[in-house]
Parts: sequence; structure tokens; C-alpha cells
Amino acid sequence: MTQEGAGKPPERVRVTGPPRRRTPVARSADLDPGTRVGGVFLGSLLREQLRLAAVVVVVLVLLVGSLPLLFHVAPGLASRQLLGLPVPWLLLAVGVYPVLLGLGWAFVRRAERNERDFADLLADHDGGDA
Repeated sequence: MTQEGAGKPPERVRVTGPPRRRTPVARSADLDPGTRVGGVFLGSLLREQLRLAAVVVVVLVLLVGSLPLLFHVAPGLASRQLLGLPVPWLLLAVGVYPVLLGLGWAFVRRAERNERDFADLLADHDGGDA
């Protein structure tokens, strides 16, 4: 072993995960929001994504927000214990997270599908003009 590398810190190496599959999205060069067609396309995508977000929020509020109503309507359930902990605490501490994960998973899948559909729509539009 030579002394050339002595005192010099080792070279840093960037460690990354495997490449992730990305959905194709429209580039800004593909669509000009200042044009009438571009405005219609982008407005359509934004409305669809906003509608999706609103649906997810409503479902979340109905599922999680109804818990206090459930405990008010069924006071016996609120006073019960499971594994030494009150049932309301367990539902809020453990039961809510699978709901959040499920809603998040469904939201991401649907939002990516919306973007794929949008990209396909742009590709169809560009193909029709050529």
C-alpha cells in the first residue's frame, strides 16, 4: 500500500435506491396555458385533481370525524377498555392510521391515473395536428 492516499479522506459515494417508474407528464413546451386549448386542458386536469382531493377530504372527515359522534351515541363503547386502554384511544391511536394510509394510497393512484390520462390526451391532440 502506498502513502499517496494517506491523510486524504475517502471519496464520497452517493447511494440511491432503485429507479422508480415515473408517469410521463406534459412538458411546458408541449402545452401553453396562454392558448385557449392549453387553458381548457390544464383547467380540466386541475378540476379533476381538485375534485379528487375534495372527495378524499370528505371521506376522511366522515370516517374520522364521525368517531366522536359514535362515542356520543354509544356511551357504553366509550367506557369500554381493550388491552387496558380505553377503546376511543385505541381507535384514534391505532385505527385511524390504516384509514389514512388507505386514503393516501388511493389518492396517489388516482392522481397518477389522472396525469396519465392527461398525458395521453395531449399525445392524442398532438398526433391529430400532425
